[in-house]
Amino acid sequence: MIIEDFNPFIGQHCETTATGSLLKQLGIHLSEPMLFGLGEGLGFIFWRTKSMDYPFIGGRVKPDQLTQNICNHLGLMLEVKETSSVKKAWKNVKGYIDQGKAVGLKLDCYHLDYFTKKIHFAAHYAAMYGYDQTKAYLIDTQPQGSQVSTSLPSLALARSAKGAMASRNLSYTITHSGQAFDLKKAIQNALINNAQRYLNPPIQNLGYKGILKTATEVKQWFEQSKNIKHEFQTTAMLMERAGTGGALFRNIYRDFLKESYELLAIDAFAVAYERFDNIAQQWTQVADLLDQIGLTQHKVLVDECAYLLTTLSAKEHEVMTQLYTAALSI
Repeated sequence: MIIEDFNPFIGQHCETTATGSLLKQLGIHLSEPMLFGLGEGLGFIFWRTKSMDYPFIGGRVKPDQLTQNICNHLGLMLEVKETSSVKKAWKNVKGYIDQGKAVGLKLDCYHLDYFTKKIHFAAHYAAMYGYDQTKAYLIDTQPQGSQVSTSLPSLALARSAKGAMASRNLSYTITHSGQAFDLKKAIQNALINNAQRYLNPPIQNLGYKGILKTATEVKQWFEQSKNIKHEFQTTAMLMERAGTGGALFRNIYRDFLKESYELLAIDAFAVAYERFDNIAQQWTQVADLLDQIGLTQHKVLVDECAYLLTTLSAKEHEVMTQLYTAALSI
């Protein structure tokens, strides 16, 4: 069963691509930056535990929350299903597909046939729009091929995988609630919520405080690393090319601010857009420095990276404070 004439969402980030595909089936057509912004997507995390080979640097809200926020702001009904049973998990998805309704899936991309770079990441998302006796048909990001397929056994493995950020065969669907949404009001509320969370992190590893912490931690990481080349170059690749849209999601959020200004004509949003354009360029510089650290192992580059991170922490704190104030005053 393959849903006929299914129109895929073309995107760079996995969760916005999956959720955007489900929204298009409902007749809701919004850009990827708008979805990311409505999802209150901007964030930062520096995470390192004893069980990890090297730190994780992330630039967005925690997994699953993006879609929940989008649905909340657009007045849509989100149904999420989880189960430890592989058989029941397949039944849940198959039932919706048979009714002609696409389904969002949370997966470990390591197991998917079309992923050529095998890295375990259990918070990857794709939309499923069909299946046959051997394959599942999915919508993934544009870099991964957009309309792709994977074997049914590989899909089952990807859905049931365990590990950091994994869920129990999570699937989700979105339906209309019967109420219309006010996009301008949704933008305002999303900006307020995102800025408030970013500016008030519960721990030092998150938000602008997390960026500042990373400026210190990157030096310790360099000194303690068992494989500088692999660890630093892999992190650089993940920041720039692993579904972030480049610049650790700052390019996408920058473009959300531009769209917000075009819709609401708030001058502060135009200023924030310009500031984030500069911020995004500097995040790409951070990724380039991490890549060069891996290549050369020169400590002077670590110091340069730390300085740039300190600068970025201050810049993001300032612009998010300005956005919060501007959004509140609408």
